[in-house]
Amino acid sequence: MFASLPMYARPQNAAAHDALWTLIRDGLRDRGIAAPDALDQDFRHVEGWGREDLVLGQICNLPYRAVFRDRVTAIGSADYDLPEVEPGQYFSQWVVRADDPAQRLEDCDGYRLAYNDALSHSGWGAAEANAERRGLRLLPHLSTGAHRASMQAVATGEADLACIDAVTWRMAKRWDPVADKLRVIGRSDGSPGMTFITRPGQDPAPYFAAIAAAIADLDDAHRATLGLRAIVSLPTSAYDIPLASDPAGYPA
Repeated sequence: MFASLPMYARPQNAAAHDALWTLIRDGLRDRGIAAPDALDQDFRHVEGWGREDLVLGQICNLPYRAVFRDRVTAIGSADYDLPEVEPGQYFSQWVVRADDPAQRLEDCDGYRLAYNDALSHSGWGAAEANAERRGLRLLPHLSTGAHRASMQAVATGEADLACIDAVTWRMAKRWDPVADKLRVIGRSDGSPGMTFITRPGQDPAPYFAAIAAAIADLDDAHRATLGLRAIVSLPTSAYDIPLASDPAGYPA
């Protein structure tokens, strides 16, 4: 059995994630669903999504749409209490260096983009869609492997611009000094937030109930650390978003 909540995991919130999992685990067991004692946060999240023994995971909406939609059971979307989006949605923040002259995204035509992964909606899919809608020339310059690495690349001048998951940015402002070297100049549109998933062929209802109860029962300190407000059932049509292009195919 395998369970992981990898998408926003970091040392500062490990205890809160463990507390959340304990409540979810016990709720699953109370509903007749076997669940491991502890989260496995050392496994690569992409590999975890496809495991046949997956009890609970979290997935970004782009890899879910592109690869895993028919290979997992979607349970519901995590609501991290973000402003100006519907419950269960998230968005990304466009960031530049603090001393960059750009005041809005439209000032960034031709900027070099640092993106975490070609299968990340927050770091790449939302960036491409936003740029195309504004008629901007996007230069996907550097694949960093993580939002935090993208922020560092912009701060050091390896890149000029990054599109950062709003929950990650909120945590960075709290815990990462690199955020003080950056400035937000805009945001992407809302889309489904991190989606709780389990292995295929499962009834999502008892999983949803266990997660909802666990979030409600989480103590105030851990809830504040995670910023997690609820789990939301989104219609399947919410995930009907065009797939992102391959950033490697963009002209230099």
